[in-house]
Amino acid sequence: MGSTPKKLLIFGLSILAFIAIYFALFAPKDELPSETGNAVKDEQDNTSVYLSSLADLKGNPVSMDKNKLVFLNVWATWCGPCNMEMPGIQRLFNQYKNNEKIAFYIVSDEDAETVNPFIARKGYELPFYQYAGTYPAALDGNAIPRTYIIYNGKVLAQEIGASQWDRPEVIDLIEKQLADI
Repeated sequence: MGSTPKKLLIFGLSILAFIAIYFALFAPKDELPSETGNAVKDEQDNTSVYLSSLADLKGNPVSMDKNKLVFLNVWATWCGPCNMEMPGIQRLFNQYKNNEKIAFYIVSDEDAETVNPFIARKGYELPFYQYAGTYPAALDGNAIPRTYIIYNGKVLAQEIGASQWDRPEVIDLIEKQLADI
């Protein structure tokens, strides 16, 4: 293959990569994150979507707050799409960090020695946690990032893959839920 066809191939692949990133992060979405069909049906068992065995990055046990609207993101430092959506999560967190009706849980199965340098390098001020257990059925999956908005034991919205979490539709969903709490 000559030099010109190689350059054209590289140029074409670069264009495809930029288009994929655009649609993953910035393209307008027609709807909110997909409404889940996995919402907990049993009103009395509102713990099945909450993670047990959470720990902060110092190893201290943490319980998820079941009385708040929960924003739960499952991610990893090595995950490209996770890294692409993290600035939007930081902006969303900044908007609601002083609201006592919402709790953010940014969860990884990686150890603190991996996560802490990443956080320091990127300058994130999010509530990061570690989780080493089995995910409840409604939150189970092997793809990351996975993000859920949960209230009163029900998954109100979920999205698998990177998203722009500070977009107006998400803020509207959160505001509507916070008004009802």
